[in-house]
Amino acid sequence: MQNQSPLFTLLSCLVFMALLGWWTYKKTKGTNTTTEGYFLAGRGLSGGFIAGALILTNLSAEQMIGLNGQSYAANMTNMAWEVTAVIAIVIMTLILLPRYLGGAFTTLPQFLRDRYDEGVRRLAVLLFMLGYVLVTIPSTLYSGALALMKLFDIPSLLGISYIQSVWLMVWTIGIIGAFFAIFGGMKAIAVSDTFIGIGLIIVCSIIPLIGLFQLGDGSIGAGLKTITTVHPEKMNAVGSSTDSVPFLTIFTGMIWANLFYWGTNQYAIQRTLGAANLAEGQKGVLYTGFFKLLVPVFMMIPGIIAFHLYGGNMNPVDLAFPTLVSNILPWYLQGFFLVVLLGAVFSTFNALINSAATMFALDVYKPLRPNVTDQKLLSLSKWFGAVLALVSFFISPLLMFAPDGLWELIRRFTGFFNIPVIAIVLVGIFAKRVPAVAAKVAICFHVVTYYMLLWGTNHLFGFKVDINFIHIYAILFFTEVAMMLIIGKISPRKEAWNFIPKPKVDMKPWKYSLLVSIVLLGLMFAFYIVFSPIGLAYAGGVVSPYFWPALLGLFMVTAILGYVSLTRWNKKYGQYVEKNTTVKTDNKQFPA
Repeated sequence: MQNQSPLFTLLSCLVFMALLGWWTYKKTKGTNTTTEGYFLAGRGLSGGFIAGALILTNLSAEQMIGLNGQSYAANMTNMAWEVTAVIAIVIMTLILLPRYLGGAFTTLPQFLRDRYDEGVRRLAVLLFMLGYVLVTIPSTLYSGALALMKLFDIPSLLGISYIQSVWLMVWTIGIIGAFFAIFGGMKAIAVSDTFIGIGLIIVCSIIPLIGLFQLGDGSIGAGLKTITTVHPEKMNAVGSSTDSVPFLTIFTGMIWANLFYWGTNQYAIQRTLGAANLAEGQKGVLYTGFFKLLVPVFMMIPGIIAFHLYGGNMNPVDLAFPTLVSNILPWYLQGFFLVVLLGAVFSTFNALINSAATMFALDVYKPLRPNVTDQKLLSLSKWFGAVLALVSFFISPLLMFAPDGLWELIRRFTGFFNIPVIAIVLVGIFAKRVPAVAAKVAICFHVVTYYMLLWGTNHLFGFKVDINFIHIYAILFFTEVAMMLIIGKISPRKEAWNFIPKPKVDMKPWKYSLLVSIVLLGLMFAFYIVFSPIGLAYAGGVVSPYFWPALLGLFMVTAILGYVSLTRWNKKYGQYVEKNTTVKTDNKQFPA
């Protein structure tokens, strides 16, 4: 960093952290004495807190490092993981969330137990735990360690090797994060995440502006012109078959991968399960969608700026963003950036530990000891979280050997558990007579087949299946859905599953949920027009002659659909929910 002062950075970081900790303590004092308070914030979260928690849970140093590394090395095609998440966010808002809150579930495995049986619940817990401890938690710690190591040049500062520095940073970040995760609880995470989220937006806005300013020799406009006219192919999000995210994968496996994350991944949906009511939960999920659309600007453009400033030979590519920040960020913003970076890492880490502890307590231990007290359950969950964190400390540093970058590695390994989970959830909701054995067969089939298609055939038989792993997502999803439906046809449940609403919160939907969903989908298409060969990736100038007519046409279609939803469909949606799912709860009428 320019005029780097490590002491000033650390002191200012500690001041910010202390203020945040004091404010969080005041807001959450006395809320962690019960399992519902510790795991779901007492079911009292507003839309703003839910959105803040979802943003920080989803966006961490993993995105800052990984996405910028991908745009530095290739182009904008990996923005598909972020922008097309809007589709999953809309489905979660309008279809899945009403069912989760209507059933008063604390974990997704509880829903699977209700729909299938205890065996499916345990298999789902096992998938989540393996995914968290082998992939998600380690990647969060490693990306944070990499950023800190580059920011402060830890190898030179302490006179140790690169590998030793990675291990040191992983353990340092992990121990601090584990303390907050184990003793904080869900409400503390949600409150702190909201304020860190505001800081993240500020920092992620400043860094591209400063980078463009330096690239343009004192002019942001000149810097912007450089990245859009010199190597404009870097601005292209419409991937070819040779890109890591070909455009067609958006319509195959990516839809289901994103739907898994936003609709069934415990550490993400746990924030929404703590909503004060359905309307607040829907607001929180939809607010998050607007920030997801900005991720390409905040967390991929800096990687392209780094390419123009430093050339394309950086190795590993995940160093692109830390290098840019260390070179351009003024000294007086160092402490603030460090707070935001650590806060983003801690947020995701805390969410993962808390969610894993929730599933252990409620889906593993409590079914075996149904009369266990809340105090005993909370104590056991904290010990389990500590052990899980410790295991991840040993796995995280091994990610430095990932050949294709952190982002690519994470996406490949999450394929072991994301597709079977979303498949059994969707079949469970819409096919009422599919039995539990079908879900178990699908899970076991997926784990073995996915490994064979990506690595097993090469290792065991000497040939490689030349299909993009995202397409494999889709192939396996539809195969597993078909298997489950066939089993359901051959050997159906004796009685069709019937969802019985038992809500603990008011279930009246947000009247603008459909309108906002349409606006989000329109903006998603707009981002693909902007980052395409007719937009900023146009080889003959800044944008092509078709750019503005395409945006205008999209705006008109979105406006018409929005108007229709506001005047007709939104009203019908609300009437449908109230008419079909009203139940009595504690002597009060709540639409479920």
